[in-house]
Amino acid sequence: MGYPYLPLTPPERREMLSAIGVDSIADLFADIPQEISLKTDLNLPPALSESELVRHVQELADRNISLADYTSFLGAGVYQHLIPSAVPHLANRAEFVTAYTPYQAEISQGVLQATFEYQTLICQLTDMDVANASLYDGATALAEAALMSIAITGGNQVITFESLHPDYRAVVETYLQAVDAELVVAPTKQGLADIDALRPLLGKATAAVLLQQPNFFGLLEPAEEISALLEDTPTLFVACVNPISLGVLKPPGAYGADIVVGDGQPLGNPPAFGGPSFGFMAVKEKHVRRMPGRIVGQTQDQDGNRGFVLTLQTREQHIRRHRATSNICTNAAHSTVMGTVYLALLGKEGLREVANQCAQKAHFTQDQICRLPGWEMLFPGPFYHEFAVKPPVHWSKVNEALLGEGIIGGVPLAKVYPERKEWENALLFCVTEARTADEIEHLLQVLKEVK
Repeated sequence: MGYPYLPLTPPERREMLSAIGVDSIADLFADIPQEISLKTDLNLPPALSESELVRHVQELADRNISLADYTSFLGAGVYQHLIPSAVPHLANRAEFVTAYTPYQAEISQGVLQATFEYQTLICQLTDMDVANASLYDGATALAEAALMSIAITGGNQVITFESLHPDYRAVVETYLQAVDAELVVAPTKQGLADIDALRPLLGKATAAVLLQQPNFFGLLEPAEEISALLEDTPTLFVACVNPISLGVLKPPGAYGADIVVGDGQPLGNPPAFGGPSFGFMAVKEKHVRRMPGRIVGQTQDQDGNRGFVLTLQTREQHIRRHRATSNICTNAAHSTVMGTVYLALLGKEGLREVANQCAQKAHFTQDQICRLPGWEMLFPGPFYHEFAVKPPVHWSKVNEALLGEGIIGGVPLAKVYPERKEWENALLFCVTEARTADEIEHLLQVLKEVK
């Protein structure tokens, strides 16, 4: 069996093994079945010096396409936005560089205050009463909202729409299996939630309706109509939102959402291979005790000084497991600090400007693409900063041509909705404020020349 190199002399090794009561290192791995145990040395190359290792890792990294060298029109849940240099500068201060939960929380007043400010900003952004100390990402936040709805209502059915991000849907389905609950997927009509199809699905067992706004296709869903449909029922309305879009769109609290979740990656966090990120959750005050995770509150010490404490901790490590609301064990603390600094730096007007630029540039780009011969919109509805279009040639030829010109093209719907043949030759493009006029013009020129 191959083992890590131990820089010990044989007598030292025997002495250590004797101290822990075993005869050999192999005894430490006795629980591993022999049929799967490695019986040869690992096939590793010779050791490298530090400088050689750095050079090797850099060579491996250079094989990747970097957003410093390529222009990206990808979206579908992970977005490239402009991040002020002050965001990483402040968030990467030594007292914030941790992704873990402070177990002696009240000693870590800086981390607690940052979390408190984060909760406050999320409540202001969503127009909700209470926010928790974040979750892993948008998908797990939505799944936790589904579980929370089941616990509140006693129902065992959750309804969503085909326009929900397919990855989010898969995570929710996985969570619901553990509690013997069902996820019902209602169809879309021209890319939007079909309210007529939703009505007959609602019943006493329906714990919640999950709606993504904007949806996976970038379209703006009829959120107020769905909220009105649920108003006199015990079914909860869960909105999964893009936080940047709230700079120009009505906040979920204003159209009656009971629980609001989303992915915080757009708030000051780079795409970075799709993570790390953080999931945010905000609820009406009456549901606060069913929230997963922790809530940081503001208080005063015995001398009257402002201080912060963990007000509510409903995770399984803090209370009896059968009474815990979730098995979420930690939160993406550093990513939330990035989001907090980003929101604080931009302020209300700054966020509105970013959101407005996203919408304006996306609509301009969509309009120009659809002026090209053979190009057309897949869905006719209003959208925010993502849109699906059908090219006159196969999507793979489009993305290949774009990549050859240093442009990362759209997401092919054939990859994420293989069951919908009518969408198979469509591309989902995203345009944020990070895209310049020259970059958009370059995109249009390449699309014009694709044959």
